[in-house]
Amino acid sequence: MIKHVVCFKLKDISDAERTKEVLLSMVGKVPQIRGISVNLDRLHSDRSYDVILEVLLDDWKALDSYQSDGYHRDEVKKYIHSVRSDSVALDYEV
Repeated sequence: MIKHVVCFKLKDISDAERTKEVLLSMVGKVPQIRGISVNLDRLHSDRSYDVILEVLLDDWKALDSYQSDGYHRDEVKKYIHSVRSDSVALDYEV
């Protein structure tokens, strides 16, 4: 299994709940996803990121397919790019 983790820093913290909804909207629309978790930061320190996405996928091939999935690419990424100021990602085997 592969875990894909992305932390997003938002331009405007008021977009956090909507961002969570958009990320969770992939459930049932992006077939490669085996598990998903989206959580919001409550500390809001200078070093905090605002939203964390954790996606569980079968293997590295599934991660590649997830990245190029039409809904993920055209809907979710498009929205995320409009509201984020920064992001970091980590992909690893579990």
